[in-house]
Amino acid sequence: MNTGEVKVGEIIKQTRESRGLTLQDIADKTGFSTAYLSQLENHLISPPLGAIIKIAHCLEVEMGTLFNQTGASPFTIVRKDERAPTSRVASKEGVRYGYSYESLAPDKVNRSMEPFIVTLEPAEKKGVPYNHEGEEFLFVLEGRVEVQLGSYSDVLEPGDSIYYDSTTPHRVACMGDTPAKILAVIYTS
Repeated sequence: MNTGEVKVGEIIKQTRESRGLTLQDIADKTGFSTAYLSQLENHLISPPLGAIIKIAHCLEVEMGTLFNQTGASPFTIVRKDERAPTSRVASKEGVRYGYSYESLAPDKVNRSMEPFIVTLEPAEKKGVPYNHEGEEFLFVLEGRVEVQLGSYSDVLEPGDSIYYDSTTPHRVACMGDTPAKILAVIYTS
């Protein structure tokens, strides 16, 4: 049973405010501008996973907290129809931004990995590379995906995978005119 879309920006804002932090405090620690953070908190932009990881680290919370995940069980099973989409749109008006996430482990307590199904939609402009602590594993399920790691780039097809140190600036994008779907497993130390 799908519980509806999770609005990560609103959870980030609530978490930041509950800790008595300003947008400038978060900007100073993450390197993001206060304008970017304000747009994110007000659900005007959809943040890439790399940005969410940096913000979670700054707020000293597990990344899953920002996806409204409780982490109360020693294991988690998520049925296909129970996955809640996250950050599906760029704005309150519903403009598509280019990707959406579905968490595959919302209730596992003390997790070190964050598994997601990520749908990448064709986008007119390429996003900027991000870097953060940890490692990432990507497996292409559908479509074609461009991966940029530093100055290296490659196109992955269904069945291809890549595993990398996420401290390297990286960007993942849909290639072509049809959406791509990947399994992304992110380890944050």
